[in-house]
Amino acid sequence: MSTLRLDLPGGGYPIHIGSGVLGSADLLRAPVSGDRVAIVTNEVVAPLYLARLTEALAPFDPAVVILPDGETQKALGTIDRVVGAFLEARCDRATTIFALGGGVVGDIAGFAAAVYQRGVPFVQVPTTLLSQVDSSVGGKTGVNHALGKNMIGCFYQPKAVIIDTATLATLPDRELSAGLAEVIKYGAIGNRTFLEWLEQNMEALLRRDPGALAYAIETSCRDKARVVMADEREAGVRALLNFGHTFGHAIEGAMGYGRWLHGEAVAAGMLMAARLSERLGWLAAGEGERLRALIQRARLPLAPPAIAPQRFLELMAVDKKATRGRTRFVLLRALGDAFLTDDVPEEALMALLNAGA
Repeated sequence: MSTLRLDLPGGGYPIHIGSGVLGSADLLRAPVSGDRVAIVTNEVVAPLYLARLTEALAPFDPAVVILPDGETQKALGTIDRVVGAFLEARCDRATTIFALGGGVVGDIAGFAAAVYQRGVPFVQVPTTLLSQVDSSVGGKTGVNHALGKNMIGCFYQPKAVIIDTATLATLPDRELSAGLAEVIKYGAIGNRTFLEWLEQNMEALLRRDPGALAYAIETSCRDKARVVMADEREAGVRALLNFGHTFGHAIEGAMGYGRWLHGEAVAAGMLMAARLSERLGWLAAGEGERLRALIQRARLPLAPPAIAPQRFLELMAVDKKATRGRTRFVLLRALGDAFLTDDVPEEALMALLNAGA
């Protein structure tokens, strides 16, 4: 097992990464400060890993909330259901909430923990690659709105992140590829050495080589922790972590949440951002093609679905990074060198969208 630490002014927390750590009672009990725990999971993960977590936390007699699976669950109605379950179980302010599942479960459980009795502690136990390398680290919690993804939520840091890489053995191939999109993102925005490693090891990741997966997860978490420690509330550099997300969130919104996996939409969005960077003269064509080749090898989409340009613009206008009525984009000067800008000529953007990206 390896342990990273994310330190923030309001307090830090460990990120434990290892195979089989879901069976470590000492590790799982360490973040619990009171005498009660509750577990939020879903109907797909529960049959696989709930018993193991419940056994590790047995002395606390955990209350359990099992949600339906899917992105459509990221809604205020689900928060009401989860909070209601906490109340029925008589959870108090000293209760620690465990989020057992992928990014949807983590976002829901984290937001519920943030608002329940004005805040109770929670622990992330991510079971998908995407949640292990991205959504479980950094304290972003929340749910979707019909007009925009993740528009309702807050920054609320966990007490610990406990990543059991062995859970990836049960992850569907499509979900594995979706997680690789976020892994590739870290290389594209600021770690060219890691991007080169990914080019050399993509097939090992796809066949779930334990060593390759552990290295990719640890490197991704280390890169994200470094950014979050520099900018917890996304006032500056943290926005670079949204490379591909302005376009990607628009794809998810246009198609209906859940039809495209988040990582699939981000993959197409990263290539749209790369092509826009090329059109604006910032990124050499060879760099964009290199990114495209890597995303293709990860078995991810290379282009967005057919969406009317005007619909794309409407959805991007309500992106969280938009400010003072201007849409901001994370673009590239080179692989490993990203920057944030709102200085994108409308004609260049429209040319990209009309070309079908």
